[in-house]
Amino acid sequence: MPGAAGRPPKAATKTSPTARSPPRRPTHRTHKDGPFFIAVGFHKPHDPFIAPAKYFELYPVEIDLPGEPADASPVLPAALPQDSADRHFTDRERREYKRAYYACTSFADAQVGKVLDALTRHNLWDNTVVTLIGDHGYHLGEHHHFGKVTTFELCARVPFIVWWPGARGMGQTSSSIVELVDLFPTLAAGGGMPSPPQKLEGTSIAPILQDPSQTVKSAAFTQVKTTGRSVRTGKWRYTEWDGGAKGVELYDAENDPNEWYNLSDQPEYKDVVGEMKQLLHPARP
Repeated sequence: MPGAAGRPPKAATKTSPTARSPPRRPTHRTHKDGPFFIAVGFHKPHDPFIAPAKYFELYPVEIDLPGEPADASPVLPAALPQDSADRHFTDRERREYKRAYYACTSFADAQVGKVLDALTRHNLWDNTVVTLIGDHGYHLGEHHHFGKVTTFELCARVPFIVWWPGARGMGQTSSSIVELVDLFPTLAAGGGMPSPPQKLEGTSIAPILQDPSQTVKSAAFTQVKTTGRSVRTGKWRYTEWDGGAKGVELYDAENDPNEWYNLSDQPEYKDVVGEMKQLLHPARP
């Protein structure tokens, strides 16, 4: 919304106390050397986009705005929320929005640093598994949208960073497909917990942490609202809106990572559409 960035305050917001309190908790365990689990959630960079002024100063007032190719495919009406704010913004407001989002991201990053500093103070790095995740990505003007609730890569892709003591792949990145449902089985494996008797949707990514070239699954699934269902492999993203009644999308993730060109209606990709459809449909409840 226009003006969502607000005026940068000098004081911290409610995200900051969250970072200050959890680091003390490991020292309050009933058994000093026993296991512990801490889940820390930060509200930022969610709106309202308010953060201490110093984080706004990291980014220029005339911050760049995203562009797109002149021959990009038109965005399907179903692919964006009907209340997308971009249509109401001036360029000045778009820049304010993007700058404020970046500032809030840097502010949140600083709070994560405080939690990690606590691990250093308490000598916990050698026996603690740490994960950093986000619940969704975000558009900052790309595809004419500011916000979330899309199946575009910008929104469906999230951070999934893991520190696993002794794992050979630490400090490396992996292009392997993983999902947020993999978090619990990964933490369970890291804590030496037995496998639960019931079947889980997720899979431990421990093999990838040892060797980033390993894979644990071939596809990841995303759903927004009730009508948008998407499947992503290493090569393709395929999306159906209302079972295809409101449109279908196919993007080449390797050659078109920004998803400008919808290939779903091109005859040469008919077989790919069929294969991706088969991947998507069995995943439906």
